[in-house]
Amino acid sequence: MTANPAASLRPGRAVTLAHVAEGAEGLVLADLARGVAARKDAPATSLVVVCRDGPRMAALARALPFFAPDIAVLEFPAWDCLPYDRVSPHAGVLAQRMTTLSRLVHVQGRDKPSILLTTVNAILQRVPPRQGIASQSLSVAPGNVLPMERVIAWLELNGYLRASTVREPGEYAVRGGILDLYPPGMGDPVRFDFFGDSLETIRAFDSETQRTTGELRGLDLVPAAEFQITTETIRKFRTGYVAAFGAPQRDDQLYESVSEGRRHPGMEHWLPLFHDKLDTLFDYVPGSPIVTEPLADEAARERFAQIADYYDARRNPIDKSGAPYHPLPPDRLYLPESEWQGLLRDRALARMTPFEVPEGADIVDAGARQGKNFSA
Repeated sequence: MTANPAASLRPGRAVTLAHVAEGAEGLVLADLARGVAARKDAPATSLVVVCRDGPRMAALARALPFFAPDIAVLEFPAWDCLPYDRVSPHAGVLAQRMTTLSRLVHVQGRDKPSILLTTVNAILQRVPPRQGIASQSLSVAPGNVLPMERVIAWLELNGYLRASTVREPGEYAVRGGILDLYPPGMGDPVRFDFFGDSLETIRAFDSETQRTTGELRGLDLVPAAEFQITTETIRKFRTGYVAAFGAPQRDDQLYESVSEGRRHPGMEHWLPLFHDKLDTLFDYVPGSPIVTEPLADEAARERFAQIADYYDARRNPIDKSGAPYHPLPPDRLYLPESEWQGLLRDRALARMTPFEVPEGADIVDAGARQGKNFSA
């Protein structure tokens, strides 16, 4: 077995990390990330860790800062809805995803190790193109001549929702010359104070007490949705929809809403029609080794089966009396199993397991064994 696990992570090679006991994943991943970051050709993101589900990702997100406060951690969650659903993902989930994609695009290098945490469901789904994310941010700072109407137009264009009071990420509210908004990735909402067309101050505030908690010198805003509603994207959607499904029916509310420039519940499931092409999460982390959790392979197989089942159910509904639903083929929005396996083969790959496995050239003993249970 290899003594240095990070040295075993090479493109095109898959290794097994044995004896990774429950609860020790954070320590093992931290050592791997430090080892990768120490290389001369270190990627901007040291590791991509694929968890089997959301709760496991949340547990690792709590453990890593405790065991390794020197490591930067990003999270990329999956949509919190079923494939081919009639509802949209929660605004907070979309905000978190877009914040992470934006940070991955703009970070060229790091002076410390970093880990991207994601899930099987998230990495198997295609994402907005990297080039588009890089061009959609809005930078603001006190003293800028920036009409409030321009900021509001950008917020509407990029998926922010207008509310009477800002409480959730992705919301904004307007009161006279004051604009409140909750940018994705921030712990508190912020308040823009305008004087005419000039932005005078940016202050963070507590959404419950409305009291100021700090003043900001600048802010980079990222989209809160994975596509924009513009004349160009509406044209792309209409053209792609007709090409895929033929002329729309009169009661096709999705087609009507998008044609009128309105957002419709569940329209994210037609994401490919709003872009020329979609990327994968792999495109945002070039060269980064992939580490999969125990049972991640099984979770991937279950996800492929689930996507196929829901697609078939939408294509051949038992009850045909409801509103029409025209699903896109799975490979338009999700990775086929063959593409998924091909992407893994091209990367440095490590699979964690808590068990002992037969010794071989591609086995690394992490040495994190389960301790004695004194409560038994």
